[in-house]
Amino acid sequence: MFRLDSISKQNGQQLLFIEASAALQRGEKAGLVGPNGAGKTTLFRMITGREQPDEGQVLVDRGVSIGFFSQHVGEMSGRTPVAEVMDGAGDVSSVAAELAVLEAALADPEQADKLDALIERFGEVQGRFEELGGYALEGRAREVLAGLGFSQEMMEGDVGKLSGGWKMRVALARILLMRPDVMLLDEPSNHLDLESLIWLEGFLKGYDGALLMTSHDREFMNRIINKVVEIDGGALSSYAGDYEFYEQQRAMNERQQQAQFERQQAMLAKEIKFIERFKARASHAAQVQSRVKKLEKIDRVEPPKRRQTVAFEFGQAPRSGDDVASLKGVHKRYGSKVIYEGLDFLVRRKERCCVLGTNGAGKSTLLKLVAGATAPDQGTVSLGGSVRMGYFAQHAMELLDGERTVFQSLEDAFPQAAQGSLRALAGCFGFSGDEVEKKCRVLSGGEKARLVMARMLYDPPNFLVLDEPTNHLDMATKEMLIAALSEYEGTMLFVSHDRHFLAALSNRVLELTPEGIHQYGGGYTEYVARTGQEAPGLHS
Repeated sequence: MFRLDSISKQNGQQLLFIEASAALQRGEKAGLVGPNGAGKTTLFRMITGREQPDEGQVLVDRGVSIGFFSQHVGEMSGRTPVAEVMDGAGDVSSVAAELAVLEAALADPEQADKLDALIERFGEVQGRFEELGGYALEGRAREVLAGLGFSQEMMEGDVGKLSGGWKMRVALARILLMRPDVMLLDEPSNHLDLESLIWLEGFLKGYDGALLMTSHDREFMNRIINKVVEIDGGALSSYAGDYEFYEQQRAMNERQQQAQFERQQAMLAKEIKFIERFKARASHAAQVQSRVKKLEKIDRVEPPKRRQTVAFEFGQAPRSGDDVASLKGVHKRYGSKVIYEGLDFLVRRKERCCVLGTNGAGKSTLLKLVAGATAPDQGTVSLGGSVRMGYFAQHAMELLDGERTVFQSLEDAFPQAAQGSLRALAGCFGFSGDEVEKKCRVLSGGEKARLVMARMLYDPPNFLVLDEPTNHLDMATKEMLIAALSEYEGTMLFVSHDRHFLAALSNRVLELTPEGIHQYGGGYTEYVARTGQEAPGLHS
């Protein structure tokens, strides 16, 4: 479908690609992997023709259509999500727009004098809409939006009033409805809840074109891809198989390369020792000379590139009382929508409760109630003795002082801490070298989330309330966080759409349903085994 042929690309001082080659065929579903800043987004932009390589070429087969979903969603307003999604499908969207205008005109008493002309034009446009499969397309657009979590009401609203995360879903739905020959998806799993994520997984498994995608969700990636394209040190390497196989293969290649490197180093050391020992002796001059020439011709084996993985040991959380948070007879509604009626619920020390529930079931509301970010309409919410809580939600990022740097922001939170310790903390959360000097106002959403998380976990509270803590985190940071939290001695209440995170950390599941809360002892893995489903309302 497309081929990258010996491409080289430089961004400022950074060499992203050096004579790199790769290809993608129909039916191949590839995961694009590599450390942050390796050039994944640049690669997408080159395939779509938005950027050109400095050398080499990007060859796309004739007539191949490419759909590209990125995190940068353009302006959207004045239309419904359905119209916005159909707009990606070409001519049919402009015909649909004219049809909507004509429908409004036919219902307008002030245009009654033009009725015959309007009816005639309506007939023509409706015929064209049917010819283009417009009615079927609208049904498909609604189906895709529903899969991505939109209610019928939301589909009819103004797309401009949606939050950034929901606009992302609209942009993703456009590409999915288009069903291009090649789909390029840059982090499609961000901003989705578990149900939408599992729906998308099924959709992409059934898609018969070529797919190249990035994702920080290893479980999601593992279930869809049959190939991995890795960017490493300016080169592109391809591995057949899923993400798990790639990890095993990569580790094996590294071990082999390390062994080869060590063998060659031992051989070189032996040769150099011989040369040093006999170079002054005339009787060995010929032998020394031949060995020097032999050394010059040897292709040197490079040691494997070490991926920097930083581990950070968080301080011990102080012990709390046995009852950590208690909700009694809690009622909560937003307008006419009732979220909770008479909710009773207790979180006990050392529990790690993950909260599951379909869209709108009240997962974030439950966390807000416990954290005191919203008050119940009736009933009581209380924290137990000696409980010190840390609450992470997406809005926490707005509380950072834009004029302070990353490092100053950590210093403000921990004035007594040693500089080296804070630098190590920053490094763990992906701020290495000069990145600690960035002002908070220029940080991306992901960087802000990482900084807020670092500030919260350096001196950990004994009760963590986390709303989607892994949004925006790359795989390495996520692994570090899972490792740190699995050693954490306190109590956790959290919502996450990352199944790897859920399975690794939960020991109790709260499922919010219209009938009330269902509680499951054991973690997420046991929940899946017992219910036969990965998320509420979805049967596997």
